[in-house]
Amino acid sequence: MAERPPLVQALLAPQAYPHHPQEIDLAQTQMSFIFLTGDYVYKVKKSVNLGYLDYTTLEKRRHFCHQEVLLNRRLCPEVYLGVVPITEENGEYAIDGRGEIVEYAVKMRQLPDDRMMDSLIRNNKLSPEMVVRVARKLARFHKGAETNDEIACYGDLSILITNTEENFDQTEKYIGISILRRKYDAIKSYTRSFIEGNAALFHQRTRNGRIRDCHGDLHAAHVCFTNGIHIFDCIEFNDRFRYCDVASEIAFLAMDLDFLERPDLSRRFVEAYIQASGDWGIEELLNFYKCYRAYVRGKVESFKLDDVHLSEEEKDRVLDIARRYFKLAESYISHI
Repeated sequence: MAERPPLVQALLAPQAYPHHPQEIDLAQTQMSFIFLTGDYVYKVKKSVNLGYLDYTTLEKRRHFCHQEVLLNRRLCPEVYLGVVPITEENGEYAIDGRGEIVEYAVKMRQLPDDRMMDSLIRNNKLSPEMVVRVARKLARFHKGAETNDEIACYGDLSILITNTEENFDQTEKYIGISILRRKYDAIKSYTRSFIEGNAALFHQRTRNGRIRDCHGDLHAAHVCFTNGIHIFDCIEFNDRFRYCDVASEIAFLAMDLDFLERPDLSRRFVEAYIQASGDWGIEELLNFYKCYRAYVRGKVESFKLDDVHLSEEEKDRVLDIARRYFKLAESYISHI
């Protein structure tokens, strides 16, 4: 595990914050350091280039911080408070302090962990009525989400093939680690065959206006039930992952409910969305997109195995999660 950067170490101290929090917890993704202070969360982007995103300059990180706030306010306006500078003066770092601006952070209201959808499921507190409410909220969001000729182009088969082939290229290095060769080959073969055999269906979805500016990362940990429903942490770093068929977005959360061993809630969620949106065509693509989304989650977890800031214990945990997502991806093939 690599030593924490000086800025990260400094932001673990209460004096770095204007409100001097009593406790500060640090969480990480492959892309960000996340500081949880009780009332507020400060999300600092890592200086990384992962191919599908580039945060390697301060200006790029500032830009994508503002994009994150702008896009997430569509579904979560009360939570995303803005972008704040991180300053350094005489070796001391501070949130919105004096001195040179050396970094930026997205400032958010901190949401309660125990009210996240995945936590509620683990504690057997997520009801069918609650997933119906999420489905209806998403149907309203998708109906009003932007679409135009540029966004519609992302429904083209060439983009779909780019996305799926990129998944396979990026996970080849994890064969024998997080995914077995036979699973990799089976999912790759199925994906190519389904796209080739259903070209007319994908074209029809585009003509029907189903390609929208969506959330892009709709899994259970990004849905919170507190004072309403907050759906947060959408993709801001790459339009290609956010401009997609609404069927792909719905399949994402449905897949994650399957992953959390609640296929009953998964079915109820999809049924409620179809009823609210009138989009019956989702059923024809559901298992394909579930497979695709489960594979993406397996890929993202696998990427964490290369993160120098994660401990070996954390890597053992994400390896198990990655394997489970790849296993789930394969399971959807047998349902076809």
